[in-house]
Amino acid sequence: IVKMVERGPGKDVPYKIHSRGIYMVLETQAGMVLMWDRKTSIFIKLDQHYKGKVCGLCGNYDGNSMNDFTTRSLSVVGDVQEFGNSWKSSPSCPDAVPTRDPCTANPYRKAWAQKQCSIINSAVFAACRSQVDSTKYYEACVLDACACDSGGDCECFCTAVAAYAQACNDVGVCVSWRKPDICPMFCDFYNPHGECDWHYQPCGAPCLKTCRNPSGKCLVNLPGLEGMPSPEIYSHSF
Repeated sequence: IVKMVERGPGKDVPYKIHSRGIYMVLETQAGMVLMWDRKTSIFIKLDQHYKGKVCGLCGNYDGNSMNDFTTRSLSVVGDVQEFGNSWKSSPSCPDAVPTRDPCTANPYRKAWAQKQCSIINSAVFAACRSQVDSTKYYEACVLDACACDSGGDCECFCTAVAAYAQACNDVGVCVSWRKPDICPMFCDFYNPHGECDWHYQPCGAPCLKTCRNPSGKCLVNLPGLEGMPSPEIYSHSF
């Protein structure tokens, strides 16, 4: 359940919240978009006019990933702990300490995590790897899959692979990677008996005219997002 709160009477709320595929999307008039998959992943997208004008834990958005670890004092460091601790919201907050490698802490999960995450380096994503390097996504997938050993282990794996699939989609490479035995999305569950209105789309559609968005305009132009458009939301008679 999402509740929108106005900060002042009679004033327009400077953002929109809506669903796009499996994502809940918050678009702001300031040019920032938050996308949440309602599980373990959140994406932040900024308008082009913010390029090189931001700083912090998400980098400076200047197109150069080599200087993303810039501290509050504007020095570029290689240590993630030093970088993160420099952006503490208050000096009284304790420094973060290095965490133990999850695959070392849970060695019984390492082989499973590597096997599952190998889909990122498989032929399934072959068309994407020349556009988006898979190395960091594979490493993140293995770490997440090793770490989630107290429930939600498949969820951690699935959202890690979905993050790479979305990065591929952002550069125009649509990959249909979900299978009945790999992170399935059962849209058929929502179909009325004898009907087939709900369909899974691996890359979805861009901003469209819908019953909830009759103008067909979004505050920010986003690529298609994974999910299943609802027949109750999408209108076919405009």
